[in-house]
Amino acid sequence: MRNILVPTDFSENCNKAANVGIAMAKLFDAEIHFFHLIQTPVDWVKLDKQKEKRYPETLKKIGSAKSALRELERKAEKEHLKCQTFLQYQVDTRNILKHSGHFHHDFIITGSSGTKGTVRELFGSNVEQIVRKSNVPVIVVKEDEVHLPFKNIVFVSDFEEDVSEAFKHVISIADKCNAHIRLLRVNTKTDTNSIEAGLNPIKTFVEKFPDLKNYSMFVNNEPSVETGINTFLNYEPADLIAMCTHGSTGFLSLFSKSIAEGVANHSTLPVMTIKI
Repeated sequence: MRNILVPTDFSENCNKAANVGIAMAKLFDAEIHFFHLIQTPVDWVKLDKQKEKRYPETLKKIGSAKSALRELERKAEKEHLKCQTFLQYQVDTRNILKHSGHFHHDFIITGSSGTKGTVRELFGSNVEQIVRKSNVPVIVVKEDEVHLPFKNIVFVSDFEEDVSEAFKHVISIADKCNAHIRLLRVNTKTDTNSIEAGLNPIKTFVEKFPDLKNYSMFVNNEPSVETGINTFLNYEPADLIAMCTHGSTGFLSLFSKSIAEGVANHSTLPVMTIKI
């Protein structure tokens, strides 16, 4: 991981995401970029200084945004990190993804916009579009305080589809954090395997990673995947939930859109998504 992008609207959860980004950048000795989009009433880049004065409220917002970005830059520099800040004047998620592609970011870390993670606040917002369209892993930070290094990472999959490349990102973070990986499969009412039968795909999957040592395997029998994850988290500690996505169709078949929304919205833990 050489380059991390942190899109921010300076909300509480985005500020938490900024702290996570700084901590991750320290772990990987990576460069960090803070990126903010601001809505302007006209095409701001085409205005000269004299015409800008016609929009005093917009000038005030831009000044506040620049100040907030500078504060984030100072925090990164205190940690001896290479940092850049960016301010764009069109609120369009495509600008975030274009920026990420241009600078070849290895990771995106951002905060949800809502205080309680409701569907309306998180999904249907910039965050959903970033999760669905990003070609690099995304961590969405929620209500819980995030403490790095992570100690326990839960990787949720049905382990039927090959998610090996995605899992390498999880291993990379776990290695840097010396974290324990919990591999979780949820048997639902449409998938009524025994616990032992449910473990078999996980065992086969793990064989692809002979050097993996710090892990454990779990199968939960629950009516839904979301319930299975929530039940699991009641008994097993976790600092991060990781899952895979298909870029064009959204989440894997295990994670239908409604399931993914439920997990990301109802969990106060950070959620990491990896496109395959």
